[in-house]
Amino acid sequence: MAAHKSPPPFPSFFIPTFLLLTVSSLSAYSLSFAAPSPSPSSSSLYATFLHCLTQQTNSSSTQLSSIVFDRTNASFSTVLQNYIRNARLNTSSTPKPLIIVTPLQESHVQATVICANTVAVQIKIRSGGHDYEGISYVSDEPFIILDMFNLRTITVDIASETAVVQAGATLGELYYNIWKNSKIHGFPAGVCPTVGVGGHLSGGGYGNMLRKYGLSVDNVIDAQIVDVKGRILDRKSMGEDLFWAIRGGGGASFGVVLSYTIKLVTVPEVVTVFRVERNYEDNSTDLVVQWQQVAPTTDNRLFMRLLLQPVTSKVVKGTKSVRATVIALFLGGADEVVSILSKEFPLLGLKKENCTEMSWIESVIWYNDDADYNSGAKPEILLERNLNSASFLKRKSDYVQTPIYRDGLEWIFKKMVELGKVGFVFNPYGGKMAEIPADATPFPHRAGNLFKMQYSVNWDDPSPGAAQNFTNQAKRLYSYMTPFVSKNPRSAYLNYRDLDIGINSFDAHSYQEGEVYGSKYFNDNFQRLAKIKTAVDPQNFFRNEQSIPTLPSNTKA
Repeated sequence: MAAHKSPPPFPSFFIPTFLLLTVSSLSAYSLSFAAPSPSPSSSSLYATFLHCLTQQTNSSSTQLSSIVFDRTNASFSTVLQNYIRNARLNTSSTPKPLIIVTPLQESHVQATVICANTVAVQIKIRSGGHDYEGISYVSDEPFIILDMFNLRTITVDIASETAVVQAGATLGELYYNIWKNSKIHGFPAGVCPTVGVGGHLSGGGYGNMLRKYGLSVDNVIDAQIVDVKGRILDRKSMGEDLFWAIRGGGGASFGVVLSYTIKLVTVPEVVTVFRVERNYEDNSTDLVVQWQQVAPTTDNRLFMRLLLQPVTSKVVKGTKSVRATVIALFLGGADEVVSILSKEFPLLGLKKENCTEMSWIESVIWYNDDADYNSGAKPEILLERNLNSASFLKRKSDYVQTPIYRDGLEWIFKKMVELGKVGFVFNPYGGKMAEIPADATPFPHRAGNLFKMQYSVNWDDPSPGAAQNFTNQAKRLYSYMTPFVSKNPRSAYLNYRDLDIGINSFDAHSYQEGEVYGSKYFNDNFQRLAKIKTAVDPQNFFRNEQSIPTLPSNTKA
């Protein structure tokens, strides 16, 4: 896997897991966070902050200089850019942090929280950098980045079928470590290996085993978090409310997640993957109609992702049409999945020669990039972090609760072609997802949802005009989809972060502003999240553009 390879057209950053927030227009939002006034200069803040850190950690400034970077440090730009995954948020005009802290041990995290509180500067917490809108490393107020990438220890215990994984580890590192210990265990999380565990799990986390095993957070049994007072709390000491909140409510609203304890799941020795493409001229519309009927209701061992993207027509020269691609993982053998789909999904026309049987860890490599798998890549490729590798991108999300009828699909396809580049990723639900109550975790999108939609567009042109054009395309397609998606609220997925749906300025109307995006991400769970936030962080120290707000002062928590 090349270090600077462009991601596939529809990467699953869930990164995580990313309108019109172009980098150049970021300041146009005029975010009036509760920042200190006057703002500290970088040099004065660095001296004060470093002095506080030395006191809190009993370390010398020389010892801490390897983990604390201010803007004058020669490594500052490299450390900042290493984990920026959206090039749209990596320009000269993008607001930069005053300091970056890269903790090597838990006490460094505790000290950073205490000292940032002392000097009244906002913290941005970054684990993998896949947040689509860059809220872990961009802010309009003076801020510090707490970058967790060094805290990546993973301990696997096959006897208890559990693992403890630190927030700065990547999904690829987690999968590799599970594989090293067992060939029949896995974990239900995202297919992009460079996504950081901290953000992925705290926002919900899903992958191609969600119909069998649910979300990542449905398989979390403990956690460690540094709270606003700098204390390290586990599930017992933090209490069930806070433990509930950081399993899908976004950890960065409540503290700094250090690690999660996860329950591993069993996987068969042989799994099956396949990719089937169908062009519009080959009846892709009817294929999509049937996919909607089958994908959320079929055997829960089968996950069939559907990609829709505008492509050059192979029939009418110089025109575009829409191609449908089904990419699937089946937790079983090829003969069985072919038999299932010959009955349930005849329009797919799946044959055994379309399928490839492999181990689960091989399917992780294949699903991320089948070119890597076909070139003979070994599981060690999952350990590559691909630093400073970013594409220009924009993502949005929706949920579909009623099948989109054929004429509606035809109209949508027409609009996709007119716009030019934005595509869809449809991720089916059903199975385990329909069995878990909507309030079991903050993630509410369970029974009643057929599939989640991701709007996806990538581009290479670094100009502000290109960013404006492609983000506008995504916004327009989102608008066109209004009749076909969930309503009251029009729901969204937290890990597909999207600042179009609301931003909090943390003024007198902070709760009302938070409710706008909070109701979309969390539906009826938003109120409980706000109560927990008010109880554990009443001064709203842990905040970002879409964090959970505290309750109004006249409301009892």
